[in-house]
Amino acid sequence: MGIARADVEKIAELARLELTSEETDLFTEQLSSIIGHVEKLNELDTTDVQPMSHCAPAGGDSEYAKRDDQVRSGLGQELAVENAPDPEAGYFRVPRVIGG
Repeated sequence: MGIARADVEKIAELARLELTSEETDLFTEQLSSIIGHVEKLNELDTTDVQPMSHCAPAGGDSEYAKRDDQVRSGLGQELAVENAPDPEAGYFRVPRVIGG
């Protein structure tokens, strides 16, 4: 099936990305390749495969997924907003989007 150039342009618009013509062509090719691989998965016979609700087997060894929580200090307010484009008084300043 693939993906059309117009689809990539629409996705870029929705994501507010400015793509060059070359980037649009590259992403069209790459996304079409990804979709081709996913479509290949549809060729597999999965009629006898039970659905899974978790990635670890229910009765198997799932110790690798378990660990104790470790309390660590956070970034702190100053460090968190250090690279923000428009911080104000230690907070992230963003454009008004509701009731503007």
